[in-house]
Order: sequence, then C-alpha cells, then structure tokens
Amino acid sequence: MKLSIERVALLTALAHVQSVVERRNTIPILSNVHLDAADGALALTATDLDIAIVEKVPAKASRAGATTVPAHTLYDIVRKLPDGAEIELAQKPGDTRLQLRAGRSEFTLACLPKEDFPVMAAGDLPAKFNISAADLRRLIDKTRFAISTEETRYYLNGIYLHAAQSAGVPVLRAVATDGHRLARVETPLPDGAAAMPGVIVPRKTVNELRKLIDGVDGDVEVALSDTKIRFAVDEASLTSKLIDGQFPDYERVIPPDNPRALAITASDLAQAVDRVSTISSERSRAVKLALDKDRLLVSATSPENGTAVEELTAAYNEGALEIGFNSRYLLDIMDQVEKGGEARFALKDSGSPTVVRDASDEGALFVIMPMRV
Repeated sequence: MKLSIERVALLTALAHVQSVVERRNTIPILSNVHLDAADGALALTATDLDIAIVEKVPAKASRAGATTVPAHTLYDIVRKLPDGAEIELAQKPGDTRLQLRAGRSEFTLACLPKEDFPVMAAGDLPAKFNISAADLRRLIDKTRFAISTEETRYYLNGIYLHAAQSAGVPVLRAVATDGHRLARVETPLPDGAAAMPGVIVPRKTVNELRKLIDGVDGDVEVALSDTKIRFAVDEASLTSKLIDGQFPDYERVIPPDNPRALAITASDLAQAVDRVSTISSERSRAVKLALDKDRLLVSATSPENGTAVEELTAAYNEGALEIGFNSRYLLDIMDQVEKGGEARFALKDSGSPTVVRDASDEGALFVIMPMRV
C-alpha cells in the first residue's frame, strides 16, 4: 500500500471513526482502524463489535492495499501535524509496519493483520427512508439528554425511534426517558418510514451519529431491521446493533389534562434556577417554584448553606401552587427551548408530572417529575 492524502481530509475521517474505538480493549485488533487504499480513495473502518463505521476520503493511491493500525495513535499523530500537510502512507508487501511521512516528520506504526479485522454484517435491512440531516439533528439534540445511564434498565439506554400518529398526522417520533424526565420529539414521517419497526438506538450510537451528521446539509439514508440500523451520509456509513428490549408505554406518563398554565422566558427561568441552586444541597440540587398571579418565586434551602430566593415575572392566572424540581433536570429541559423563546408549563399539583413545551416548536414535548423540597 502506498498513497498520499491531505491532512484535513484524513483528520476529519479519523475524528469520526476513532471515537468508536474503545480506549481499553481485551481484543487488540479492536484498537485498530482498518485502512484500505484503492480506486483513488482511502476507506477507514472501525468497530467495537456493536457499532461499525466506514468512511471514504479522496487519496492518491500509487499502490493499492490494506492494513490495520492503532486508531488513537494515528489520530493523535495526524492531529498534531501542521495545517496543509500532505501525508504519505506506505507499507511494503509482507511488512508488519506502516510508514507515515509528512514534511520532515516520519513515524513507523505497528500493524496487525487485516485478515483479523472483524467484519460486522448488516444483514437484511428491509425498512428504508431518507431524512434531512437537520431533522435528524433536532430529534437527537432534543431527546438525548433524557437517555438513562442506569445499566440495569438497559431498555432505557437509548432513543426509541418509531412511526406514530399525532392528531391524525403520521410522524416519526423520538422518545427518551430515565424515569425522572421524558423527552418526546416528532417530525413529519418520511416517505418509506411507515413500515419501520419501533427500535431503540443505543446511547453510544446516538452520540457517534450526531458527530457524523454535524454540519451536514443533505439527507441521511436510514435502513433498519428489528436488530440493526444503518445511517449513510455522503461517503460515510454507521451500522449499529439495536437494544433488544421493550420500551415502556411512555404515553401513560404524559398527563393529558394538567389545568394550570404557566408561560415564562426559558432563559430567564434557567438563569434564576442556576443561581439559586448554588445554595441547595449537592445531592439533589432541589429548587422550589412558588406560583401566584403573574409571579414566580424560585427558591432553594440548605441547612449548611442558607437560603436563596429570586422573583420572576410570568404569565400565570391560576391558584397558588408550590412545586419542587431537581434543578439539573429543569435546566436540561430549558436548554431545549429555542434561544430567547418561551417555555409553557402545564401543571396539576405538587405531586403530579409537569408537561413543558417550547412555544416555538409544537413537535417537542417534555415531562418532568416533581420532588419534595
């Protein structure tokens, strides 16, 4: 194998593929990235056996070939080379080392046999549709904060993606919950998505996909079965196993008729909650919201630190109500509201789930459970 490639092209592709590789591996080959030079392109592949990512970048290959090298080491070398550098990669037939040259820098990397690199077969993916990268980014960005990190409830460790109906209109819906808060975001159902099974996309896959589509303007091709999903964009594709489990009936925790309505600028509430929560105990970061006519008091109390209170103007014309929330959960939801936008709360009482909506995004809904303060 012998090729030359621009640093920026190689660095961009390596940034995508190397993050799939775990830092600690009991199987040495999984620490490597597979490089395959042919037909004016270099294909880079990485896998952890649950996710596989392949990305092609233009390269001038004078001798076709393939090998595997340590992914993080190669990425760190390319990252530290100067901007505009032309990189030459070369490996002689039968050699177990790869030579990397750029300007006056030269590196020799140990290789492992390409034959040992595992191939992750996607199998048959019968459901296929295209979705704009912008819509996919929105589905991810507004739901992934609520993905559970509790490994015992593994079926909550991802985003539930499925076709649904909203007021009689077909939608593609993304849902995530950790039992304390829930995010449900929907977009018009893409052509071909009606037949898709409901699937749970793992947290790591969601994060790797988000990196892959960052800054992309076009469409993303999605293909899936009951067990695997593949996202293809430009010259890259990400294939992943799905979480084998039953996502809970999330509709049951969305209260249909909370009668008390509160409207407030999300950034104002977030700043007030952030300030007063400085006082609250480290463990719960609890804050109390006291609502009265067109007024909201945000407060926190701690036996060790004292008290904090901040008053805000808000649109509220119902009876007085006091309700407590985990400040971190509340801030996470306020972060999903459009910058400078209005958050609309639907409340019932101090012990019932509260619904929060973004006034500028009808397709996004959030639920947060109250706590005693």
